[in-house]
Amino acid sequence: MKTDANTQEPKYLACEHKSIYLLLMISAGMMGAYTYNLRGGVFCNAQTANIVLMSIAFGKGNWRQGCYYFIPIFAYFSGAVLSELLPTPVKKPGFLRWDTYLVAFETLTLFLIGFIPLSAPDQIVQVAINFIASMQYNTFRQAEGIPMATTFCTNHVRQVGIAFAKVVHKRDRAALKRGLVHVGMLLGFCFGGAVLTIFCGTFLEKAIWIALIPLLIILCRLVYADLTQEHSLLGRKPSGH
Repeated sequence: MKTDANTQEPKYLACEHKSIYLLLMISAGMMGAYTYNLRGGVFCNAQTANIVLMSIAFGKGNWRQGCYYFIPIFAYFSGAVLSELLPTPVKKPGFLRWDTYLVAFETLTLFLIGFIPLSAPDQIVQVAINFIASMQYNTFRQAEGIPMATTFCTNHVRQVGIAFAKVVHKRDRAALKRGLVHVGMLLGFCFGGAVLTIFCGTFLEKAIWIALIPLLIILCRLVYADLTQEHSLLGRKPSGH
């Protein structure tokens, strides 16, 4: 564990470790594959597609369909608002960090989604995943000082391109290391999506439970850190906040 030379505190909290972010990317890939394969053929980890579809619907004069997209967009918006407001009151009991509570909530939500039959309206699951994806995206921001997006890949692709340019042009070794981290995150996302897709045909709506595996690993690690070596650091904000 890296420590600050002046304070002897860990340089990075457990919730900032790259391995935690890799597991988050794997679970996010699984969520994306689940909603695309089984819950309406959409991606719920981000909102760009919904905003584009809403704009297209309005452009065609289909106001009812366009207004429908406000539902997932509002769910994503609400997740961001709550994840911004809740950390402060969560600190007061001094038991666990907000990041840990969020992973527990996300795990519980995906577990419950597994009980929702495929015959139910897809929007129920879509909105739920919109909500938790937004909370995760707003909470987990930097992996050991490297800005991250844990629920979608666009930024990682961009960062790999930037790193490649710096390596070619300036022989920047630090950029190479950062670029490789982003490549690892992309591979993790792809791995999660591929694995979940394999199980969709067999487990149907319960296939989402495969995503609980990386989340439970994260939860165990964060709870252990909160109750032991990082208990005195529960008030410390992760990088990027």
